[in-house]
This record gives sequence, structure tokens and C-alpha cells, in this order.
Amino acid sequence: MSLDNVRLSVPARDRLVRLKRTTGIAQWNVLCRWSLALSLKDPSTPLVKDIVTDSNVEMTWKTFAGQYGDVYLALLKQRCVADGVEPSDENVAHALTVHLHRGIGYLGGQKDLTTIEGLVGSVATV
Repeated sequence: MSLDNVRLSVPARDRLVRLKRTTGIAQWNVLCRWSLALSLKDPSTPLVKDIVTDSNVEMTWKTFAGQYGDVYLALLKQRCVADGVEPSDENVAHALTVHLHRGIGYLGGQKDLTTIEGLVGSVATV
């Protein structure tokens, strides 16, 4: 597992397809960034540990993270440390996978997250 490529499971892909329709956000990477932010905001540890990334949705780390790749990487490393896990490359990649999938679940499970206003309100604290 590495950060070079970000892959999704079939259920996550299916949920993102529905989210693309309801939010009007057409790019996978944008929805995935929101998903990651939502999951990282939750202080609990994701319950799912092993995810089969078997869908046809795959993007490079650069596409996923864009110009803020260093910020996302730092957030993932910090989360590893907060969860008591060494921030090795493998652990960071695993954290990305589980948090990304949990966040996609959050996005798909809340009706107020189907608008841009709802997305912003879900991760931004005043």
C-alpha cells in the first residue's frame, strides 16, 4: 500500500456516483477531499480496518491532493500519531484508505451534505 495511487472500493465508488448527482460536484478527487476532511474531523478511530479497493476508480496522489498535498500528508501523519500509530508510509497510506472510506460513508449518509453549504458547514468550525 502506498500513497502513489488512491483507490476506492466498489461500495465507495457507488456512493460517490450518487453524490456526484446530488451535489453537482463532478470530480472524484473533490468529493474524496471532503470525505477525508470529514473523517479526520471525527476524533474516533474508524471501525473498519481492511478495505478491498477493487473498483475502477483510481487517482494519483497528486490528483487526489492537488496543490495541498503537503497539508493532507501532514494531517494524515498527525492523525497516525494521535491514534498511537507510527506515521510510516504504510501506516499513513492505510490511514488514508480507512478515513477516506469512512468519510465517503458520512457524505452519503447525511442529507444536509448534499449541498455545497452543507459540506462547508460540516467541516468548518466557527
